[in-house]
Amino acid sequence: MSPKPTGRISGNDLILTRSFHAPIADVWLSVTKSENTALWFGRWEGEAAPGKTVRLQLLHDKGQPWANVAIEECEAPRRLVVAMKDDYGDWRMELTFTQTDDTTELRLVQRLSDVKLAGDVGPGWEYYLDMLVAAREGKPLPSFDDYYPSQKAYYLDGA
Repeated sequence: MSPKPTGRISGNDLILTRSFHAPIADVWLSVTKSENTALWFGRWEGEAAPGKTVRLQLLHDKGQPWANVAIEECEAPRRLVVAMKDDYGDWRMELTFTQTDDTTELRLVQRLSDVKLAGDVGPGWEYYLDMLVAAREGKPLPSFDDYYPSQKAYYLDGA
C-alpha cells in the first residue's frame, strides 16, 4: 500500500514537513551529521560550513552516486540551505527546524525550475523524509517503489 502524500505546491515551491517528538538539536544532527544522514539519505565528506562544498554519496540511489553539495547558509540548529547539481537537474533545498514544546518540525522547501517536476521530485522527498522518520525510530526503511509512480499524479495535480 502506498503511503499518503503529504507535500504541497506553492507557486514553484515544493513544501514537505515532518514532526518529531525530539529536541531541535537532536533532529538537526539527524540531518547534518554524516553518520546519521548515512542511515536515511547518504553519507558525506568534507568541511561543512557556509560557502563550502561537501561530497555526498546517495546510498539509497541506484549505483550510489556521489554529488557535490554547496552549503549556502547554515544557522544551526534552525536553518540549512544547500544546493547541488546532478544528472537530473539543479537542486536547491531549504530546511528549517522549529521546536514547540517537545516537538520539532522539519520543513523542506525545494524551488522547482518547472512545477511539472513535482510529479517526480515530490514522491522522492516523501520517500527520503519517511526514511528519516524510520531511521530515527529504528524501523525498517520504506521502499521507493511504494512512493513512485503512485504519488506522481498527486503532485502533478498541484498537491
